[in-house]
Amino acid sequence: MFYYLEGTISVLGQNLAVVDAGGVGYACMATSSTLSRLEAGKKARLYTYCYIKEDAFDIYGFFDTNEKRCFELLIGVSGVGPKAALSILSSCSPEAFALAVISDDETALTIAPGIGKKLAQRIILELKDKLSKETSALSAAGYSAPQAGGGQMAGKQRDAAAALTVLGFTQGEISAAMRGVDTQDLAVEDIIREVLRRG
Repeated sequence: MFYYLEGTISVLGQNLAVVDAGGVGYACMATSSTLSRLEAGKKARLYTYCYIKEDAFDIYGFFDTNEKRCFELLIGVSGVGPKAALSILSSCSPEAFALAVISDDETALTIAPGIGKKLAQRIILELKDKLSKETSALSAAGYSAPQAGGGQMAGKQRDAAAALTVLGFTQGEISAAMRGVDTQDLAVEDIIREVLRRG
């Protein structure tokens, strides 16, 4: 459908940004993070996801593709609809969300309005199941093997790589993106943030 919409932001509201593109106002549901980066009257590009049902045609807009990727992961979990996914991503950055999954941190997800403990557990379970299928690839890429004198660094690399796998990155993308990132001094969340910024 639409990959992105680019135009002038004509209206900003609660969970809503209206993009005026070619004289047509497209209402995009958006996270608080995306809304905070937009300004009425200014041009912007929103990466979109179209949610189509018999009684609905809703457009969800995201400031970057990382947030959109998280949204698509979330709505792929049974019982998670677009509104719940939007709520989670309004409370969690993509890197914080990925860390919550790999560390079984239900609390990080239940902070979002409307997200209960059972749903948080289901999200973590289903996405960790996806992650487990990638474990052998992570090992082959060298993120699970401790390095001499650098066990902590290797552990941080492994955790960051696992979180990036949750977000849909391939092993080749992770390996390339990790080059040049200060994995020794940065916290895991900051490593993920830096990779996402580069990607």
